[in-house]
Amino acid sequence: MPITLQDREILRLAVPAFGALVAEPLFLLADYAIVGHGLGTTALGALGVAGTILATVVNLCVFLAYGTTASVARQTGAGHHARAMRSGMDGIWLALAIGAALIAVCWPLAPPIVGLFGAVPEQAGQATTYLRISLLGAPGMLVVLAGTGVLRGLQDTVTPLTVAVGSFALNAGLNAWFVLGLHWGIAGSAWGTVLAQTLGAAVYLVVVARGALRLGISLTPHLAGVKQAGTAGFALLIRTLCLRVVLIAATVVATRMGQAQLAAYAIATQVWTLLAFALDAIAIAGQAITGRTLGAGDVAATRAATRRMVQWGLWSGFVLGVLVVAARPLLPGLFDADPQVTEQLLAVLWPVALFQPVCGVVFVLDGVLIGAGDQRYLAWAALWTTLAYLPCAFLASEFGIVALWCALGVWMIARLITLGQRALGTAWLVTGA
Repeated sequence: MPITLQDREILRLAVPAFGALVAEPLFLLADYAIVGHGLGTTALGALGVAGTILATVVNLCVFLAYGTTASVARQTGAGHHARAMRSGMDGIWLALAIGAALIAVCWPLAPPIVGLFGAVPEQAGQATTYLRISLLGAPGMLVVLAGTGVLRGLQDTVTPLTVAVGSFALNAGLNAWFVLGLHWGIAGSAWGTVLAQTLGAAVYLVVVARGALRLGISLTPHLAGVKQAGTAGFALLIRTLCLRVVLIAATVVATRMGQAQLAAYAIATQVWTLLAFALDAIAIAGQAITGRTLGAGDVAATRAATRRMVQWGLWSGFVLGVLVVAARPLLPGLFDADPQVTEQLLAVLWPVALFQPVCGVVFVLDGVLIGAGDQRYLAWAALWTTLAYLPCAFLASEFGIVALWCALGVWMIARLITLGQRALGTAWLVTGA
């Protein structure tokens, strides 16, 4: 594809977003590598269970990033810069409130939540330890989401990249020190991530607060705005809940297959997540560009950018699929996997690679519709595709881990159909602030 001016705008937003998004799953990949080398298969499986729970809790709040990006970008496109920053501040206050609530609710419920996954007692104990410590970083994690959304809406993806890289480096260093140096076990891995995420959140608070003060925006919470931010994010919460139900169901099925299958699934999930976040970089550009162009009333530019980003998503997915196949022989050694885990992991990486082009297009269309504020349709589409997936997942439990990943691929194809049909229509092309 020849590089056009439109491509340069997409790349200006997507390339830094790629680095920032990849850094997030690298937090857990670093945890998995250090825990795998230092603590063994049981701890690796426990981290898989606790990591899935924690990712579910935090990612249910991804609307703090996505909704904030869309609202700030739309106001920016319409020239309402003070309103854009005010909505960003409201999102950050909402993040702090939700983070505090998560600690209060999930801390006492950690053991029964872990128990839902059917892990053996030793795994369950370690998973509970990791989960409880990690919950202390929930406010910081959510502030990172909201602050990232503010800056993306302002068409700035470079600052989130800088914060993400710094946080990842700190996380990896702390985890290695706590687990391998101080021998704190799985608790050390959790503490390293908590400290890194909290310091990253502090950076976002400083950056956004300075921007608000320059525009004369008060830093105190605006209760009506915080409530509006929560209401606007409800449909995105439903969408994200459906996505997490899919991954939770897959984790439950993998857990009941055995420890080797669970460990292989946990590693493959982190690889898939890393690829997903890489592809989502174009979707982040889609959110920012769609919100800005629709805010400015330019439907033609929105359509043109969408077509181009779909092309980028397709080709990026193809390249990542090829890279997975090339790296496949090396991945088990990275996690010090035993022979049983290695056998399962090598098999499951084939469907992971195969479905990457489909993922590339799906993520782009998802980002475009989020940027357009089409959250209600996204919620309904997510609900129906999830209901179609669940029987396939539990049927796959009779045929092994590869069948489970093929069921996930069928779910992605269903999402491609629902999102593609919507993007071809006009109902989502709502202009103005």
